[in-house]
Amino acid sequence: MPAVSRRRFDYAVPDRWRADIRPGTRVRVPFHGRRVGAWVVECEVTPPEGVVVRELTGVSGWGPPSAVLELAEWGAWRWAMPLATLLRVASPERNVRTLPAPPRPTQGQLTNGSGRARTTMARSLPAGVTLRRLPPAEDLLGAVLEVVASSEANGTSALVLVPSRGWAERLAARLRSRGVDVASSWAEAAAGWPVVVGSRAAAWAPVPRLGAAVVLDAHDYEDRYDASEVVAERATRAGAPCVLVSPCPTASQRVRYGPAEVPVRAEERAGWPALRVVDRRGADPRTGLLSEELVHLAHRVLPLGERLVCVLNRTGRARLSACKSCGALVRCVVCGRAVESTGSVLQCPGCGAQRPVVCAQCGSLRMKVLRQGVARVREELEALLGVRVGEVSGRPGDQAVPDDAVLVGTEAVLHRVRHAGAVAFLDFDQHLCAARFSAGEQALALLVRAGRLVGGRDPGARRGVGVGVGVGVGVGVVMVQTRLPDHDVLRAAVAGDPDLFTELDLRRELRLPPFSALAMLKADAAPALGDERVEVSPLGAGRWLLRAPDHRTLCDAVAPVHGGVRVDPLDV
Repeated sequence: MPAVSRRRFDYAVPDRWRADIRPGTRVRVPFHGRRVGAWVVECEVTPPEGVVVRELTGVSGWGPPSAVLELAEWGAWRWAMPLATLLRVASPERNVRTLPAPPRPTQGQLTNGSGRARTTMARSLPAGVTLRRLPPAEDLLGAVLEVVASSEANGTSALVLVPSRGWAERLAARLRSRGVDVASSWAEAAAGWPVVVGSRAAAWAPVPRLGAAVVLDAHDYEDRYDASEVVAERATRAGAPCVLVSPCPTASQRVRYGPAEVPVRAEERAGWPALRVVDRRGADPRTGLLSEELVHLAHRVLPLGERLVCVLNRTGRARLSACKSCGALVRCVVCGRAVESTGSVLQCPGCGAQRPVVCAQCGSLRMKVLRQGVARVREELEALLGVRVGEVSGRPGDQAVPDDAVLVGTEAVLHRVRHAGAVAFLDFDQHLCAARFSAGEQALALLVRAGRLVGGRDPGARRGVGVGVGVGVGVGVVMVQTRLPDHDVLRAAVAGDPDLFTELDLRRELRLPPFSALAMLKADAAPALGDERVEVSPLGAGRWLLRAPDHRTLCDAVAPVHGGVRVDPLDV
């Protein structure tokens, strides 16, 4: 299958390469007058009568094994994706022609971190998928070692998934310090190394004999595909146990894999952060986003040498402005959208048009900010506290994290900072009231991530949080500024009890996932899918919402559609 096509093509294998060809092998083929990379998806096929088959032009090396190839075909159907996209993720970045010899079995001997060997007793993990709920401050290394010991007892490999690459590197280092052989490359994983640790892409790792799998923070894998669902499907096919660990499992996970294993109530509550809810309903509007409670928190945190992290999920200086003279909203003269203030000019985030800071209605040069961005808040916070304030936004490779005691940024700051004394959400309502059905789940997940930075409300729970995540000591507070202080998400976080936030009844009544399957399609006209069980509703601007009673019905219906389909969209 060529990497630039959704279709499959037949090619002849020269005799000199027959021993090297197997399903999953990466090859070079002639395609439209040029040589392109491709994957062998089937061998010993008979081409259509009358078709002249061209020969392969080269063999690049190893590719995904047969089990992963079959899994990728399922994933392409499940999320309406090109198979080549998933095969590219499942393949090594550089050509691999030989595999190293795997390490010798350790006979159940791990080290305790000090270099001395200890025997690990493997708990018998049940077959199938197990959903386990652990609080944010729980050290998850124990859950990982349990899965590693289970696979080691059978002479197979364990697959460990975490949300980010940095987390994977820290976890791998902790496992190696305990005597665990962790694969450091695609070739070692394919050779049968005992443990494979990685981020989302590791769901397609070339593990030849999967003995057990664990997914940490299973709620945090929403992407073009759900990696936690991929691992669960993979373990089910291999007959291996799979443990999904999360402080706040999603509604789909609770319905599909529940009920969850939960810790003792007191232990779970102690592992959630101390949450302070600041009710802004009666606040003086002139204070903006910087409340008196926030200033008190800063004066408590900074003298202790701790870091204060402020979160506002709006970039720029001003995301919404109005004229001080006539009160008219400052909008783009081209497309009519609200424009952003980027210093000396106004810029439209939609069409990119720029113009001077002048009111189009009355010509006034004076504007007032109705909705501040991160850059503007940083300036005001710096003036208010009298200390340097760093700004963090964008992806990890975009910029280094400033070494300042106070940081302000989008939710990206929660992914890029390792520890903090306190985290303050300046406008949490933008998460609670986001225009998507999963807004509540995602808001609770943000509180979980903030809790990883500050630790649990029990001082003893702040000694080691998560996997390889350091924490501060002495403060450990998450502050939430909101006008919805009684929201179920906040009630659940305050009590340290995720069961207080459940939308299952509401989702069942509204026919939302997990009680239906959704897809979004970009097309000029309503699609004809040929299945009356799939409802088609307009979303505007050439977008259509597809709703089916289950994923099998939905995915079968959209399979003939090439491009423009997104199954399980998050923005509806």
